[in-house]
Amino acid sequence: MSEEFKLHPDLQRDGIEIADLPLCKLLLCNDSNYPWFIMVPKRSDVKDIYELSWTDQLQFLNESSAVSEILMQCFNGDKMNVAALGNVTPQLHIHHVVRFAEDPSWPKPIWGQLPLVPYSEKELNSLKGKLIPMLNEVLKTDTQ
Repeated sequence: MSEEFKLHPDLQRDGIEIADLPLCKLLLCNDSNYPWFIMVPKRSDVKDIYELSWTDQLQFLNESSAVSEILMQCFNGDKMNVAALGNVTPQLHIHHVVRFAEDPSWPKPIWGQLPLVPYSEKELNSLKGKLIPMLNEVLKTDTQ
């Protein structure tokens, strides 16, 4: 049996927990430049999606698709970028970034383009107030 699931310190430092989905923790990256979310499967010792069980892979795809749809509805974006890199933080985590044709990094990837701008408490409360009811409605989850 593998050890108990824990978020990697990088994800704890840079992420704000938004929801606890059946398989994944949904985090908000604390960078208000972009609607940038991170899904972390609650499995220990997993670096890549193919290492998840077949059942977990299907559950991840369902959760990722649902979260992507909700984020696009919530933010009215032009494009949803989904990526699993893990070159710096080895724990499997999948970025979901809503992109806009007018965002400051378009059409380039967001990484390394701008300094992180943390959310204010007001911005964070507003975002949670908009997003969490949508997550609850579609995913029927326990959200914070």
